[in-house]
Amino acid sequence: MKPVIESVDAISKLEHLSGVKIRPGENPYDALIQICNDHPAEIQSLYASHRLTRNLQQQQQFLSADFKELIVDPVLFRLERPSGQPGFRDPRHCLVVWARPPEHILKLASHLQTLLQKAAPNLWLMPTHRMHMTTLELAHSQTSDEIASLVSLIRPAIPLLTNLTFMHRVRLVRPMISYDLSAIAVSFVPAAEEHDGYTYHHLRKDLFKAVKKTGVEVRSRYVVPSAHITLGRYLDQEDHATPLARQSWIRAIEEINEWLETQVWDAVDGEFMGEWIVGQEKGLEVRDGTLWYGGGRTIMAGEGF
Repeated sequence: MKPVIESVDAISKLEHLSGVKIRPGENPYDALIQICNDHPAEIQSLYASHRLTRNLQQQQQFLSADFKELIVDPVLFRLERPSGQPGFRDPRHCLVVWARPPEHILKLASHLQTLLQKAAPNLWLMPTHRMHMTTLELAHSQTSDEIASLVSLIRPAIPLLTNLTFMHRVRLVRPMISYDLSAIAVSFVPAAEEHDGYTYHHLRKDLFKAVKKTGVEVRSRYVVPSAHITLGRYLDQEDHATPLARQSWIRAIEEINEWLETQVWDAVDGEFMGEWIVGQEKGLEVRDGTLWYGGGRTIMAGEGF
């Protein structure tokens, strides 16, 4: 049977705030590149605008007098607090291409988690060894047999998918905390210097194109100008139960983002650095299984540099 558990991502999905209209059958990543005139600075601006606009929307929801509650992930809740349903297992199998952060980005992400947990002690934190950025989601919420069928179809293309970053150097910069009512992440924007003509969005476009050539239809939950690593999710309402607590949470996020912008964005040799060359240390990974919280298995990992 197909999994029927409703995903929290479907409730609080990332709206496509860029305004780019995608025609049926079109490579959605190519559409955004065209809208941006294939110019790295415009692509970066769209990524930056997306995360700033979304943060503002979410801030308004947290601080609204009509605030109801956080969106607690029901699957993660059952996995982390199994007393309510002993033996529960996540039924949702997925197929993805992941980018793994290098050591200096993991160090930064871990430090951000420490700062966030000071403001919300009950926050569920993504283990650093499971941290990832979903560069392309091919399929989600399927049965294991359905995913296995897709894997067999794309298998000839997997070496190309995993090694694209070895052929193309893609830089991500300017880390920032992004958040909503269900989760919190560190997000990046594509670099836009003179030598950054091939951006992270070009990489996503080429991954989509390579998968489509295999005959597999890419069924992503959302296609947005976003490059993020999930840092944590909410398991209950305790840390945000009062207006004062929610104000303190927003203030903590703003202070972290100010620190990132002033101390990390331009750092080239500091304790924390925010530039990420995708494929650094580890190539892309094609993975399947129950991937939602960093699980699953690696089918193939590309060569790092």
